[in-house]
Amino acid sequence: MKLASLRSGRDGELIVVSRDLRYFVRAGSIARTLQAALDDWNDIAPQLETLYAALNAGHAEGAVPVDWSEVGPPLPRTYQYLDGAAYVSHIKRNRAARGEALPEDLMDKPLVYQGISHGFLGWNDDVPLPSEALGIDFEAEIAAVTGDVPMGVSPQEACSYIRLFVLLNDVSLRALIPAELKRTFGFLTGKPPSSLGPIAVTPDELGVLWHDGLVGGRMQCSVRGETVGSIDTGIDTPFHYGDLIAHVAQTRPFEPGTIVGLGTVSNEDESVGCGCIGEIRALETLRDGKVSTPFFAFGDRVRIEHIDRDGQSTFGHIDQRFVAAVR
Repeated sequence: MKLASLRSGRDGELIVVSRDLRYFVRAGSIARTLQAALDDWNDIAPQLETLYAALNAGHAEGAVPVDWSEVGPPLPRTYQYLDGAAYVSHIKRNRAARGEALPEDLMDKPLVYQGISHGFLGWNDDVPLPSEALGIDFEAEIAAVTGDVPMGVSPQEACSYIRLFVLLNDVSLRALIPAELKRTFGFLTGKPPSSLGPIAVTPDELGVLWHDGLVGGRMQCSVRGETVGSIDTGIDTPFHYGDLIAHVAQTRPFEPGTIVGLGTVSNEDESVGCGCIGEIRALETLRDGKVSTPFFAFGDRVRIEHIDRDGQSTFGHIDQRFVAAVR
């Protein structure tokens, strides 16, 4: 099924969206918010599935056309946001361009950090930032949303705790990140709030796209109106979502609503383009000895959309502008 949240208060109002993304029906009589649904998923999900079936059949009372301007992030805030770097070509290119060695255990355990979970931007929200000089970048990802995950879960078991998938723009500030990483305490100011696509989709709704712990299809990315990537999201990584979940769950359980990103999508085939400007610049450095693609300036836009095998949008799209922050 496909779920979303209308803009309402801090946590939104849960709605069920039709398979063709044309209609929705409010789900407040079942669960007021998506977080509330995730908190009691085993009881709530069957009721939402019934409503979803009725909506697709044209029998749902109160169904109305979707006004996308009213749709915000599915989970405006949640308890934990974990993001990885599982696509190896992304890591190799960026490190090579900086003249840095790869981690010795790169293929043995996933790279994961913990980001801001208390506030996600919506699919069409402006991204406010204090300065253009921060090296503003996007990172196109698909993120899993989990239910309760017990400590010590195996990678194979971990996938069974995934409840939903969403589109993610992991906003990155490239001018701040290198210095933070050199201090060996991880990302902080280099990772401002990220953005979520409008639609959260259950694994079963993905059909054949959900296979072996990965989501297939193609990630379409454009920067300033120009296509920069059409990337296969289901290949070129040694780790799947269960691997990342299990890695972190070695020492902690997860609360429902934990968001787990697999990292910037990237393929070994350079001809498909890139899922972030940083990787584009890395390839330029390795090829030409210099960069020619600038990071975002205020007023620039990014668009991210995941397409299934039939060319249909999987999660809706992200279309955002970067702007100067106003206190």
